[in-house]
Amino acid sequence: MLDDARDVEDTQGTAAPRDPIGVKESAYETEFDYSSPGYLDIIGRSLLHKGNNVRLKRAIEKAKQGNPVVIAYIGGSITHGAGAAPIHLRSYAYRSYDRFKEMFAPSDGSCIQLVKAGLGGTPSELGVIRYERDVLGEGSIQPDIVIIEFAVNDADDETRGNCYESLVLKALSADNKPAVILLFSVFENDWNLQDRLSPVGLHYDLPMVSMKDALVEQFRKTKGEGNVVSKEQYFHDIYHPTNLGHQMMADALGHLLDVVDRSELDPNDHDLSKPPLIGDDFVRVQLLDRKNADLVARIDHGSFGHTDADLQMAEMHDHDYATPIFPNNWMNTGENPGEAKSFKLHLRCKRLLIIFKDSGSDEFGTARIKVDGVFVKQADPHEVNWTRCHAMLLINEKHVSEHRVEIEMADGHEDKRFTILGFGYVD
Repeated sequence: MLDDARDVEDTQGTAAPRDPIGVKESAYETEFDYSSPGYLDIIGRSLLHKGNNVRLKRAIEKAKQGNPVVIAYIGGSITHGAGAAPIHLRSYAYRSYDRFKEMFAPSDGSCIQLVKAGLGGTPSELGVIRYERDVLGEGSIQPDIVIIEFAVNDADDETRGNCYESLVLKALSADNKPAVILLFSVFENDWNLQDRLSPVGLHYDLPMVSMKDALVEQFRKTKGEGNVVSKEQYFHDIYHPTNLGHQMMADALGHLLDVVDRSELDPNDHDLSKPPLIGDDFVRVQLLDRKNADLVARIDHGSFGHTDADLQMAEMHDHDYATPIFPNNWMNTGENPGEAKSFKLHLRCKRLLIIFKDSGSDEFGTARIKVDGVFVKQADPHEVNWTRCHAMLLINEKHVSEHRVEIEMADGHEDKRFTILGFGYVD
């Protein structure tokens, strides 16, 4: 199934919606009975694993006492809020954050802070690089709860779950000991990567919520047999939930919170001393871009001296405006193909990922990448043909050593553009 599904999560950028936002969806929401026994049964079945409750109960108690609590979300376009309108107020992330305030925070809930870092079409391979900047605010934010949602994004993860487990451990291992919840969304074809990723949650005894477990069985029933919500109601397109679907995801997270709140406190915290299930090779990954490059590497940008401003955007947190995701980049414009020079990076590391820009524009072309003088990969920005941040693994070794990475335009593409958004490195 993995080979067939791949990570189509954001070829969605060009997918036509089934119905105009706010027309049929609005009727579904108005007429839908959220208190029916059938609906409550669906929400109950979403609880895949209650997990160790020590950290989550601690966050709930903080909120009840009126102390600041930060709830953070990282994932793909569903976490971004795709399919919801307005995206900044109707996403499952905002709605579940709002639900947390209603359930536990006194007065107006102003002590609860939302950090939403969803980005369309991106896997945990990129999420683990973005975590320090987009979730932790480069050290200025300490989340009390972290929800991780990559179950429909990771089919093309080159590390086959190592980056996912590394992200989970990166969050779990923080000094303030946040609660980590794994959320498994689902596509219209009933597919996700829950079978690969949920064992990571079981390994660390994490709370897990599954929309696949909640929905798929009843999707196959008629109304007379017990169907409560149809695929047409739940999905805005073949990838993303409608407003109703986002509400159901929020209700599923709310159910977990309610179960944990009513349960007895577990005797011990998570055991992080055990060896990783898949791997933890990217826990210490760091972002390298034009902003900090001179501090950690030696770079000759060659013809890649420009900065690309036409970037993938996302409404972060509760913002109603979009933010460019990798603004500190290096761009080759292709304006003087006869004088094109390669981009050279000298860096001590044992693991390295490049982040480059995918594009649907014919002005962009393919680049060739060499590591230590040996050709390793081609970077084709037209794999999905829309503006997206694309992570690719270049180096994966056991020991740190000095490496030289060279990026040049492929033969026949010298007059094309190419944007290096940044790198993720482990030293």
